[in-house]
Amino acid sequence: MGGVFGRHDSHKRWIYGTKIENKIVEAMQKRESKGSSVKSFNTIILKFPKIDESFRKCKAIFEQFDEDSNGVIDREELKNSFSKLEISITEEDLNDLFEACDVNEHMGMKFSEFIVLLCLVYLLTDDPAALHIKSQIGLPDLEATFETLVDAFVFLDKNKDGYVSKSEMIEAVNESRERSSERIAIKRFEEMDWDKNGMVSFKEFLFAFTRWVGIDDKEDEEA
Repeated sequence: MGGVFGRHDSHKRWIYGTKIENKIVEAMQKRESKGSSVKSFNTIILKFPKIDESFRKCKAIFEQFDEDSNGVIDREELKNSFSKLEISITEEDLNDLFEACDVNEHMGMKFSEFIVLLCLVYLLTDDPAALHIKSQIGLPDLEATFETLVDAFVFLDKNKDGYVSKSEMIEAVNESRERSSERIAIKRFEEMDWDKNGMVSFKEFLFAFTRWVGIDDKEDEEA
């Protein structure tokens, strides 16, 4: 998603004060209360190939949602798909999710943006009643991957406020005790912090992750 990092204004409109962002932060803080199994940033990096492989499996779900097969999912296609799958979501939350993931503002989600949407749905439907939803949308097979991403964010968010700061990123990467760890931490943080406000949301983290494992590069090649 090469153009994502230049679209800071659209991200700012979504990130501050919207109900969907508040719900994501609350869900993340609830998850953070359980702790993280991640022990170092290096363990996250080692999982990149497996996560990339799992992301590829999302392609079938993406193509199912992309009714006109034009390579993007528009608002109506997302609404129709959620309706067919009997996923209960308010129109306001649906619109917020769509706008949150359509970062390029091309009125449709590309594959990498769709992966972020699925992971956000996974986080927001973390309760027993949501098992049917996860089954319908195809999330059970991807649950382990999404849980790994949530777990990685929990590891980075040391103060458990639902966001990752630069100091938290440096602290997490420094635990690897590599000589260049602080420089690596700052670079990774800058890749995540699109709006340059010094805080990284879970959504920002997810978009950065799709780039780290090469999803966007492969999208560009296919295009």
